[in-house]
Amino acid sequence: MNQELLKKLSIITDEERSILEGNHTIDRTLYYSLDTSESEDVIDASRVLQNGRLIDMRPHVRFIHFPKHTHNYVEFIYMCQGSTTHIVDGQKIVLEEGDLLFLNQHATQEIYPANESDIAVNFMIRPEFFDMVLPMMSAESNSLQDFLISCLTKKNADSNFLYFHVADLLPVQNLMENLIWNMMDTTLSNRALNQTTIGLLFLNLANHTERIHMQSNSFDQELTLKALSYIDTCYADATLTEFAKRESIDISAISRILKKETGHTFKELLQTKRLELACVLLEHSNAPIADIALSVGYDNTSFFHRIFRRIYGCSPREYRIQKA
Repeated sequence: MNQELLKKLSIITDEERSILEGNHTIDRTLYYSLDTSESEDVIDASRVLQNGRLIDMRPHVRFIHFPKHTHNYVEFIYMCQGSTTHIVDGQKIVLEEGDLLFLNQHATQEIYPANESDIAVNFMIRPEFFDMVLPMMSAESNSLQDFLISCLTKKNADSNFLYFHVADLLPVQNLMENLIWNMMDTTLSNRALNQTTIGLLFLNLANHTERIHMQSNSFDQELTLKALSYIDTCYADATLTEFAKRESIDISAISRILKKETGHTFKELLQTKRLELACVLLEHSNAPIADIALSVGYDNTSFFHRIFRRIYGCSPREYRIQKA
């Protein structure tokens, strides 16, 4: 991360100075509602988002333990430097530099004390902020889209948090740095720009399902994510038999789980992935169609043409001409 930005984010705040001077408990007036009818364990949006904003940002408070709590807003945490340790819905998560952690309104969180060199940024977001972000996502359901829907509907989801290990994904890191710069400069920050940046962030993350770690209370969901990751990385040679062998699970059991969780068979998911990649290559390269077919996993060009026409209503050549 840019060193000037890190320097700004690492400044000891008044709250942290008070902690270092001996105040060993968090100042509840900064986080929790003054309304006694509200649960005392819920951090309140009206306390942490200034002037009714839909999104706000602040450096994570170091040197102190945050006891178990929830939020009545959506939060995501970006680890700029060092690491922080969180207990989310009973699971220990250690965020390393470049990691992202998303929490909806139902996730419970506890945070261990961070050191001075551990720099994280918390984004606090009201659910309505995502009204513009969600339409940017693909119509095809995925765990990130499901998470956004759970934020908007305020429904308890199968997984109330998503954790991304994406330090080596440069587009994601660039988007996060741009978002932080933008929100630190109040003369530049505006809702549409922030929504677009986060929309682009989610689009990039949706292309890397293999980087998503989610609540592990569902064997079926974990297996589905593994299958999607396998298809994403091994699409040219992927087979259900090979995946079943890797996971030591019966083929019929995998087929049943995938159909339940995604609405599609393994064959359909693999075909979708291959044809999506073929479309990208047809549009953005001059490679011969036979070579494209082979590169995405079809060694029978005639079969590739037949499948492509059935799905897209035109031949690969016609598709390329349309997109030229």
